Amino acid sequence: MFDIGWDEMALIAVVSLIVIGPKDLPVVLRQVGRWTRKAREMAADFQRGMDDMARESELAELKQQVAKVAEPNLLRQEIDKAIDPTGEMAKAMEVPTLDLTGATQAVPTPEAIAADAPAPRPPEP
Repeated sequence: MFDIGWDEMALIAVVSLIVIGPKDLPVVLRQVGRWTRKAREMAADFQRGMDDMARESELAELKQQVAKVAEPNLLRQEIDKAIDPTGEMAKAMEVPTLDLTGATQAVPTPEAIAADAPAPRPPEP
């Protein structure tokens, strides 16, 4: 964590033994251990809080996606936009409507479509 090796630990132990003294050293080490434990607990609580917030935001996003998928009209619109963004295919597949006079719009017959098609080319030798 702090990248302290054995030689640094030995130096710290010797200096603390000289400065603090052998009589008070166990009390100081116990207090340092308590501070370390408290700092770790606070870090763990902070991490749990951050994880909870992330989980709640993910749940909110998931809820929005489920609501979006659950609405059939919205889903249909999304599919239509993906397949036919300009709307040309939908216009081509519309059923002819009746005029006020009762006549229908002209619908090309297969013969008329064949007459408008270019003549087939003869196979090349």
